[in-house]
Amino acid sequence: MEYSILDKINSPEDLKRLSIDELPELCAQIRDYMVGECSRNPGHLGSSLGAVELIVGLHYVLDTPKDKLIFDVGHQAYAHKILTGRREEFRNQRQHGGISGFPKMGESPFDAFGTGHSSTSISAALGIAEANRLQGRKNRAVAIIGDGALSGGLAFEGLNNAGDSKANLLIVLNDNDHSIDDNRGALHRHLLRITTSRRYNLFKNKIWDCMGDVMFRRSLQRWIRSLKSWFVKKSGGDIFVALGIRYFGPIDGNDIKTVVQTLKKVKDLPGPILLHTITKKGKGYAPAEADPTVWHAPGRFNPQTGERVKAPYSTDRYQDVFGQVLTELAGKDRRVVGITPAMATGCGMDKLEAALPEQFFDVGIEEEHAVTFSAGMAAAGMRPFCNIYSSFSQRAYDQIIHDVAMQRLPVTLCFDRAGLVGEDGATHQGAFDLAAYRSIPNAIISSPANEIELKNLMYTSLHNENGPFIIRYPRGIGERVDWKNTPPTIYTIGEAEELQKGSEIAVICIGPVVNRALEAAAGFNGKVGVYNFRFLKPFDEQCMNNICKGYKQIITVEDGCVKGGLFGAVSEYCAIHSAGMKIWPVGIPDAFVAHSAQSKQRSDCGLDKGSLEQLIHSLMQKE
Repeated sequence: MEYSILDKINSPEDLKRLSIDELPELCAQIRDYMVGECSRNPGHLGSSLGAVELIVGLHYVLDTPKDKLIFDVGHQAYAHKILTGRREEFRNQRQHGGISGFPKMGESPFDAFGTGHSSTSISAALGIAEANRLQGRKNRAVAIIGDGALSGGLAFEGLNNAGDSKANLLIVLNDNDHSIDDNRGALHRHLLRITTSRRYNLFKNKIWDCMGDVMFRRSLQRWIRSLKSWFVKKSGGDIFVALGIRYFGPIDGNDIKTVVQTLKKVKDLPGPILLHTITKKGKGYAPAEADPTVWHAPGRFNPQTGERVKAPYSTDRYQDVFGQVLTELAGKDRRVVGITPAMATGCGMDKLEAALPEQFFDVGIEEEHAVTFSAGMAAAGMRPFCNIYSSFSQRAYDQIIHDVAMQRLPVTLCFDRAGLVGEDGATHQGAFDLAAYRSIPNAIISSPANEIELKNLMYTSLHNENGPFIIRYPRGIGERVDWKNTPPTIYTIGEAEELQKGSEIAVICIGPVVNRALEAAAGFNGKVGVYNFRFLKPFDEQCMNNICKGYKQIITVEDGCVKGGLFGAVSEYCAIHSAGMKIWPVGIPDAFVAHSAQSKQRSDCGLDKGSLEQLIHSLMQKE
């Protein structure tokens, strides 16, 4: 499809040649292009649709890439990629060999800082702004952050530091009332009061119209600040003023002319500034506006009708199993509560919210708080299940050690999206959890081979009274086993299972990869043994002792980094006990795995049936 304006825009310099009257049509064409491309090649659509005018306005007014744009998370950055020379490459974003779905420094000079996790933009932009000040540069650093991400602890730390600085930092608050699910918490209500304060905004608009002349603006600055503080306090917006950050807005962030005019007025003001913009998630595409949670990342769909092409699931996904089992447990035991840092729908905890809302807590995008909040509940006699995506759990590492493990509090930590996650890429791979948490005293670390084992581990965790019980499991569908009609089994914590006895090579696995190992071992006439170490910690030393006595070689298979995980545990045992075994690791290498399909990533890491068969065959040949 041809676009009369968009096809001519290959850089912000091309954008600046347009008149302001042409910008609304450009924004419409960008939206249409995004909808068309994302309908066949799925991505994070809703947030990017809502931020089009903000991004067009920033590139139109500022001098990018000298002025640096830092996007929080990056879900909203598609228009930025399209306008900065990557319009054609956008067709293959998130695909193997294509551009990333998130800002990535090595991809373009316009991507000033790589993102993918929440609440980092203000700290990074402040660092860039201070570097500019120290090196005598007058360029502006801009953080574009959503109201959901603003609730993260790191964002507050950045705000606090920014208010005490003299750096030229512009914070654009993209307030769209949503992160992935509906936003929650006191800050969200605080922003809502600002948005709806008619008296403050009428006054502000009148003052704003008088601020065209720079000298007049400076002479009125102190008077405006004092009056502004009074009005902002009446509307609930004093938090930013109290932190020492000049507050402007709110403005309509989906009105491109208002965005451009406002940015021209604030871009040269010194010091830290926050521009509060009100946008609509999914703007310009009716289905996305109507259901922003679903259209955050809708998958494939018909762009004309909005009908989604749903994946033909023949079994439940792991997150569905988790949500249903948690609801079952909470219904049987009122001590059981679910805690999520703003991922209720993604992790399946929306089922608990619907059935037992009093036992459900969405704490916002606050992983650290989620863990310590869970610890507090456990200390008071509750049995919290805290669900965090594996890569996001890294942010709560200290809380897991200090607040849960050290105090032996019975918190069940469920790490969804463990292992290789596919198109979201390096920032979201759950590669490090096994290695990261194995060194923590009092921690139990487990990974189910299938849906039944996930159910069993959740039941088993309620029998633990001494520290964190970690259950990590992958993204996507399971192994098609009948978990619903299988009564739960309570495991002996720390016990491995021999699934297939062999004579020459032992394949030691953790997690669903054990199924691929069984498939690969089937063709070697009983020479290959397969072991399910569903508990990485405590580690089954008795089983390891039997393996070392009965086999010549060991292959470890894990959907995590090989350094420090299962391979590390097996190697340490063999070294300590002078077993003299040859150990061959299979897992995620010492590298950040780029975006691609999960099947492609697993094949590249040797985690598929064919790769394991090939490795076993080559080791047999060496013997």
